[in-house]
Amino acid sequence: MPQPRSSLHSFSRALLLAVLSGGVIMGITVGIRQTFGLFLAPISVDLNLGRETFAFGMGMMNLIWGVAAPFAGAVADRYGAGRVAVIGGLSYATGLVIMTVTGEGGQLLVGGLLVGLGLSGAGFTVVLGAVGRAAPPEKRTLALGMASMGGSIGQFVALPYTHLLIDWLGWSACLLILAVTALLIVPLAYGIAGKHAAPEGRDHQSLSEAFHEARRHKGFWLLTAGFFVCGFHLAFVAVHLPAYLSDKGMPSWLAAATLTLVGVCNIVGTYFCGYFGQRYPKKSVLSLLYLARAAIFLVFIVAPVSETTVLLFGAAMGFLWLGTVPLTSGLVAYIFGPAYLSMLFGIVFFGHQIGGFLGAWLAGTAYDYLGSYDAMWWLSVALGIGSALLHWPIEERPVSRLAAAE
Repeated sequence: MPQPRSSLHSFSRALLLAVLSGGVIMGITVGIRQTFGLFLAPISVDLNLGRETFAFGMGMMNLIWGVAAPFAGAVADRYGAGRVAVIGGLSYATGLVIMTVTGEGGQLLVGGLLVGLGLSGAGFTVVLGAVGRAAPPEKRTLALGMASMGGSIGQFVALPYTHLLIDWLGWSACLLILAVTALLIVPLAYGIAGKHAAPEGRDHQSLSEAFHEARRHKGFWLLTAGFFVCGFHLAFVAVHLPAYLSDKGMPSWLAAATLTLVGVCNIVGTYFCGYFGQRYPKKSVLSLLYLARAAIFLVFIVAPVSETTVLLFGAAMGFLWLGTVPLTSGLVAYIFGPAYLSMLFGIVFFGHQIGGFLGAWLAGTAYDYLGSYDAMWWLSVALGIGSALLHWPIEERPVSRLAAAE
């Protein structure tokens, strides 16, 4: 029997609208979030703050994003993703405005908290939950991958855009412009709006039953622990790479160029991770991805720091940057079904954001106490290997409830 084509041309109108709208929303939320590392040095210098203060604010942003994500996902599963995304967009913009207020660092914490809440409402968990429910099983992982590509494209656009704005107008005016940009999420939320219909295999399961089913599944917690490492890697690199390169005497353009290159390569990498996740066991692809990250960090540690090695590091990391998202969310949907994907992926994503908090804050603390980031690079290698080992024993098959409904 011929298989349906896995391309945009084979998507229904509703699925296409969800993928495109969700992709643009994530392009804004993830794109802006990935630029925060460019603000570390100018904000710390202008406000006479240590790097730990800025890093703590960004770490709390990641932590609140993770804490709120399961609740935002549960509301989206029950009442529709569009309404949650609207609230998320408004919170995101408000947080960016508050970060422009001068002070002794408290504004960075409050702004980071609001941005974190905004990301929980208009970020991966809510958007991918809507896309996952709109997609049939045979197209789900690819649709999730294509929507996730929006975050990569947003990073590609936002980083040079933000770098130029900081140079021309200063960091405060730049944050105000980014806040206006974040308000575009409000009209875009229409594309992922609407209550979900009961998908295949739901069998009238309640939200509470879905949670208890997942918490008794060993693979659910292995995914959560493995995703912790992804958050740690991404936050450490995104927030601290610009300062690390500045410490090494590299030109200021290199950090923005490297993070932009991460976004460019991740457009391709995220698509192919979704592609391979449809054809091979997702847990195996995830294990290989984390092993590859560990190898990239190791090479970067031992190689001399130069413009060439930094750009190669950015390109290599870019191919693996957000590829974990369609694979992890797709695995949650495959094992437990898509009905409560936003909530369940939100819980797994909480592990990601605990890692994000530690990756951002611990690196700033380590630098202030040790005077370098060396320990963080080696820790990133060890965590990559650990995550690869955690994904390997996951049983990649639907729970008995779904298997019985087939």
